[in-house]
Parts: sequence; C-alpha cells; structure tokens
Amino acid sequence: MGMTMYWNPKIECMPKEELKALQYRELKQLVNNLYSFNKFYHDRMVEHKVHPDDITCLKDIAKLPFMYKQDLRDNYPTKMFTVPNNEIVRYHVSSGTTGKPTLVGYTQNDLDYWTEALARSFTSIGIGPDDTMQVSYGYGLFTGGLGAHYGAEKVGATVLPASTGNTERQVELIQDLGVTAIACTPSYMIHLLDTAKKMGVDIQRDTKLRKAVLGAEPWSESMREHIESYGVRAYDIYGTSEQAGPMFTECEERNGIHICGDIMYVEIIDPESGEPLEEGEKGEMVVTMLKKEAMPMIRYRIKDITMLMEGECACGRTSPRIARISGRTDDMLIVRGINVFPSQIEYTLLQIPEVGDQYMIYVSREGALDEMTIQVELRPEAFTDKLEDMLALRGRIEAALKKYLNIYVKVELKAPGELPRFTGKAKRVVDTRVI
Repeated sequence: MGMTMYWNPKIECMPKEELKALQYRELKQLVNNLYSFNKFYHDRMVEHKVHPDDITCLKDIAKLPFMYKQDLRDNYPTKMFTVPNNEIVRYHVSSGTTGKPTLVGYTQNDLDYWTEALARSFTSIGIGPDDTMQVSYGYGLFTGGLGAHYGAEKVGATVLPASTGNTERQVELIQDLGVTAIACTPSYMIHLLDTAKKMGVDIQRDTKLRKAVLGAEPWSESMREHIESYGVRAYDIYGTSEQAGPMFTECEERNGIHICGDIMYVEIIDPESGEPLEEGEKGEMVVTMLKKEAMPMIRYRIKDITMLMEGECACGRTSPRIARISGRTDDMLIVRGINVFPSQIEYTLLQIPEVGDQYMIYVSREGALDEMTIQVELRPEAFTDKLEDMLALRGRIEAALKKYLNIYVKVELKAPGELPRFTGKAKRVVDTRVI
C-alpha cells in the first residue's frame, strides 16, 4: 500500500512490553484517583472488597468490578462525573433504547485525546492535508459527526460538514468540491451510492471519492465488497459514546481495528462467566478508558462481540487490534429459545446474489409461539412477475436462513426501493413481543 505513515510513531510502534508498563502506570493512577475522589467508584470497590493496593500488575485489572450501562442511567445526569462543572466543555447524549439516555461529559483534554486517536486512525488509512472529507454522520448530540470532523481537521484535511439527509445534494457536493473521503454509516453509504446511480453519476468516473470510513452500526464483508465495486475503498471505524465516540479504525492492511493502547485498555471476556479470554477467542469486549477526566470508565461492559487479534500487523504498529464487531450480546434475539443475531441474518442474505442490501426483521408472538418474518428487497434484475420463479427464490432464501439460524423464518420478497432507507443508524429489527 505504499509508504506507511504514522501520526505518533513513538506510541504507535512502542514495543509491547513498554506499552503494557505504560498501561499499568495509567491504570494504577486512575484507580487511586477514583477510589479517593469518586463516591460511585469508591463504594463499588468497597462492595467488591477490592482496594487500589490490590492492583500490582496489569492482569490484576480482573479484580476490579465491572461497570454497566445501567450504572450510567442510575447516575444520570452527572453523578458519575469526576470534575467540577466548570471544567466540562461539551456534552454528548446517546439515544437510549430504553429508559434514560446516556450522557457523557468531556473536558478539553478528553476532546484532545479523542481527536488524537482519530488523527492516528485517519493517518493510518492515508487521509491527510491533500484530502477533502465529507462528514455525513449526524451532527449534534450524536458523537459521530463532530468526532470525525475534529479528527479530519487535525490531520489537515478539508472538512465538509454535510451531516445526514439531502442525499442528492451530497452527491452534487462530492462532485463539485472534489471530495476524496467520506465518513458515514454503511447503510447511508449504500443509499448514497444508489442515489448517485439514479442521478446518472458514476462515482468512479465522475468523482474523486476513493475512501469511506464507515461505522456506528454492524456491517459485513459482503457490504464492503458491494461498496468497493463502486471504486471506493471502505474502512471500518469503531467507537461508542461511552468511550468518547468513534476513535479507532483499520489501517491500510485492514486486518483488524487498531486500538490506541495508551488511551484505552481492552479485555475480552466470556459473556456468561465474566472470565478473561485469550487472544483469538471471541467474546464480549470490556473497555477501560485510561485517559478520561470527566467521566472515567473502568471495565465497562460494552456488549460488543469481538476478539483480540493474534500476532503483529504488517503496517508496523504494535497497538492491540480487535476483529470486526460480529454482533452485540444485547442485540441478540431469542426466538423460540434459539439465539439469533441480526448480523447472522445479514451475512446469510448477502450470500444470495438476487438479494439487495435492504432487509427488515419482524419478530412477533402469535399465541404462545414466536414468529420471525424477514422482508427482503431484491435486486432489480432478480425481480420478476413470474410467480413460480418468485416462489422458488423465496424457498431458497428460507432454506439458507434455516440452515444458518437453526429455525424456520418466513421470508417476504419486496420490490427494489420498497423498504425504508435510513440516513442515521439503520433500525432493521422490529420486535413487537410483550415479554
């Protein structure tokens, strides 16, 4: 991929043992501070009979109690904060699917570390002063827009703060301003490519758009291939509002997402037992924000399913890497006693050439039985008014899903353009069961 560029080579290429020593020093300081000055953490440590003196090496992090999203809701709005209000320079609020939303506060240093993480990430995929980046994440309470915006400005790129929606205008701006990179959700990227096609704009021929930084919702390798068939190289970005926002990306090698180890410490645990897992074993990610002033996070269970990658990355960075997020422990649907992840459904559908990129999952309860129906939009060339062809295709899709999910799922075929499009995070699951 040409010459590898680093934003902060001292940290990014630091020998692993040195990085671990640095992480331990940061962890020790963090635990001491929180035990001494934060009521929530002090009480939680006392309750779990753990004292800062018990942390004598990095592995001892496993002695510390977990934190959960419910803790953030219980302490809403600002009981978790560890700095006075006059040191908070920004709030972000994540949309809570249930109950109270999650409020995160930032000091100036918090914003600086968030931006630093993104500067390293964007540099690792070759984004710099010669680029114009269109930020088509939502701006405002959602962290994606402003996060990507500050990161791109930090590396010297020209930023176009497009936000979401008004897609035809976005396509025109990509053409008019020579946009070379875009940051948005994968579902919006696909919508934008569809819109460009309808407008008669050939992305590869008529624009300079060559890189897409995609995240905020799960997406698959098949979606990446689809996007790249338009000549745009797609990179995964990862982050949640509780960490700060989107922070970490794949590098040019695209062999795992690089985590800035001096900013965040990652563990992978067995979601059932809470026991730590080794590199290469898939489980639930637990994060500790080593550098966060306003609202520190120790062993926060983020609910994302991934693994720590083994070995070194060919790019030369020694930072820990996580695999693509393959689902969430709380997105899991239990249908007739079987665990079903929407990401499994998407993966299965994308293996079928006639199926387009849009689908919806409906779960309902008929009497005592759970019913799952998947509406699938077909590609224009696959849609026909020949009933026997449609029935055969539907049967084939149902058989593929049954084989992969181990339960029968009803499939409804939809014409191209019939299903809803999402400009923000895609909401593809509608569960009407009353539990």
